[in-house]
Amino acid sequence: MTHLNETAQDTGGDTGLRVIGLEEHIMFPEVVDAWRKAGTAEDDLAFVASTTGETGRRLAEVGDERQASMRSTGLDTQVLSLSTPGLQNLGAADAAALQSDCNDRIAALAADATRQVQGLATLALQRPARAAAELGRSIGDLGLDGAMVFSRVGGRPLDDQSFWPVFEAAEALAVPLHLHPMTPPAAVRHAYYDGFAPEVSAALASHRLGWHYDTGVAYLRLILAGVFDRFPGLRLVLGHWGELVLFYLDRLEPLARIAGLPRTIGEYVRDHLYVTPSGMLSHAYLQEAVRIVGAEHVLFATDYPFEPAAHAGARTFLQQARLADDERRLIASGNWERLRGDIKR
Repeated sequence: MTHLNETAQDTGGDTGLRVIGLEEHIMFPEVVDAWRKAGTAEDDLAFVASTTGETGRRLAEVGDERQASMRSTGLDTQVLSLSTPGLQNLGAADAAALQSDCNDRIAALAADATRQVQGLATLALQRPARAAAELGRSIGDLGLDGAMVFSRVGGRPLDDQSFWPVFEAAEALAVPLHLHPMTPPAAVRHAYYDGFAPEVSAALASHRLGWHYDTGVAYLRLILAGVFDRFPGLRLVLGHWGELVLFYLDRLEPLARIAGLPRTIGEYVRDHLYVTPSGMLSHAYLQEAVRIVGAEHVLFATDYPFEPAAHAGARTFLQQARLADDERRLIASGNWERLRGDIKR
């Protein structure tokens, strides 16, 4: 296995820039089996990509091939998380059992220093109190560094007050929650994205547009529901440069007045939100994100193994970005290390 300092040397000799990828995925066969047994896996547009072909194979691999991709793209550390569709559409008992097993396995990988990985907890929000307790165990006992959540659990939106114990636990532990895209509901897909060749409709509804709208709306619902007013220490991460929210921020501002919120939408964004590229290596989007939320609220991610950036070019993107050196270091790893350092274990 290659050690951390060797990774930096293999990607151009830039030993001064440590690069951490925050959204780097993994999959376990027990989760795939549970999706299949649930009988609804084929309704989720992420299922095939997460279980078949090259991406499915790469998700399940945790050895030399993953290490080679890290060296090729220039990542020093991957922060592992269970790939979508996650556990949120499984039965409550199955999901609750799987969350502990997934977290134990991610923690075991992170404990092996030669793998150069950290981890986000997998949560089964179907039983919120148990999920909150599992978050505490994952942070305090296992040494994980946050958790990944999704926009809905079954038919309930993430802002439903039944899930607020998880937000309470995250605030108390000072851990970030990463809000990850998921497939829009079937009714939304049929109304807005169907009518083309199956592969076109599926792409439009998911990784090209649909699930970014879905995730951005879920984030705005958290603001409108008062989650960040009730839990002022809560910190949330959005991939894909903020899931469209940043670039519509001016248009969204009147929502705060309409909803009677105590702060502007921009203040909620700048106070609580961190964004990553999720492998979308756009210098234009990077510059706009830095302008809106500041370099202190931009993290890095390649979205392994789904985006080309996961296999080549991540370090080069950061090296070539129009950033001051201190901004570059913050985005590459400094901001994430600061968030990790704040965690109450």
